[in-house]
Amino acid sequence: MTPKPSPASPGADTSGDSYLPAHGNGGYSVRHYDLELDYRLVSNRLSGRARIHCVATQPLSGLTLDLAGLRVGRVFVNGVPARFSRALHKLRIRPARSLPDGAEFLVEVRYTGNPAPLGGEWGDIGWDELTDGALVASQPVGAPSWFPCNDHPADKATYRVSITTSSPYTVLVTGDPVSRSRSASTTTWVYERREPTSTYLMSVQIGRYEDLELGSGGVPQRAAVPPRLRALAALDLGRHPQIMDTLQGFFGPYPFAEYVLVVTDDELDDPIEAQGMSIFGANHLDGRRTHERLVVHELAHQWFGNSVSVADWRHIWLNEGFATYAEWLWSEASGGPSAEAHAAQWHAVLASRPADLRLADPGMPRMFDERVYKRGGVLLHALRRELGDFTFFSLLQTWADRYRHGVVRTGDFTALASVHSGRSLDTFFHSWLEDFALPSF
Repeated sequence: MTPKPSPASPGADTSGDSYLPAHGNGGYSVRHYDLELDYRLVSNRLSGRARIHCVATQPLSGLTLDLAGLRVGRVFVNGVPARFSRALHKLRIRPARSLPDGAEFLVEVRYTGNPAPLGGEWGDIGWDELTDGALVASQPVGAPSWFPCNDHPADKATYRVSITTSSPYTVLVTGDPVSRSRSASTTTWVYERREPTSTYLMSVQIGRYEDLELGSGGVPQRAAVPPRLRALAALDLGRHPQIMDTLQGFFGPYPFAEYVLVVTDDELDDPIEAQGMSIFGANHLDGRRTHERLVVHELAHQWFGNSVSVADWRHIWLNEGFATYAEWLWSEASGGPSAEAHAAQWHAVLASRPADLRLADPGMPRMFDERVYKRGGVLLHALRRELGDFTFFSLLQTWADRYRHGVVRTGDFTALASVHSGRSLDTFFHSWLEDFALPSF
């Protein structure tokens, strides 16, 4: 008897993420986003057409996308009008015809509105207005504030982004510049992100910026800065080529075509992480390199967090612990305190704090707890002591290379470390990752 095909079912409006299940969706994965945006600065008005290339991972009679605060005009699936409805930040779509498992399909969403950041656990996140411009800070859940998406870090896709706005303003998007064309009072900027990228790592920066070249050899590195901050940026970012060379020596080749640092004319609480880009506030420049460690931290995320991305937010230490340890490595390489000194100092600090956090599973409210960052850094230094420098840095380079543009879990790293060491490291990792108590140092 010929088996009957499975009936189509609605795609899940949850990603299954252990911390943020409401962001991201099931039943399909995205291959490519093509975004055409028109942004009016004075009125903060965004009009968009998103063409989303997907593949079904089960039979689908419907699917959901993440989109917040913007009005949807029309939706098409494979060129045919589709019914849709809204519920909170979900856009529910029902195609005219069901989609079989494995089917490639195209969703087109036309939308408009006044983009605003999403409020929540970590403050305002997403598309936000500056005093004179706009920025996008999406980690971890801000991407739906400006485009419909499958908002989960594991569903990485490529992008083409076209943005039209007032000509006096520079537009920077996380991607390689493709074209720029002026028409009357507006200019259209086109960028392509060819490497698989998580939604929260896509960013748009709009402002009155000047270009400042940081490094002409090796990896192209440049900064986009307000004219009044150019001199400070030249001083504070002056060692960036050496930082890049140093981190490549530790972690292997930089994983993208170029690196752009944006400095806004406004102050920011914290730097913003994006794919091939970092964003700093005017307050992060002072002419004394006071915040250089943050410059190092954000660059390190290009390897750990951006190219090698977490499959679930529970594994956030793989991003933040590695970037923290990069700060200490640069300190040592540039003549500052050694990584050993930083690790010992922070071990003492952590030992004085409550032992109520497990690094492998800190819990959603503590995803960005300082202890996740610092205990992750101390763990890596303890592992360096355990393995010796040659094996440890070989492990880091293999980690960055093997999972380049992929997604990972904590178990992938612990398994690879055991392979490199030639012995089981289960006891070591259990004490650092699973136990509440801080291991001795």
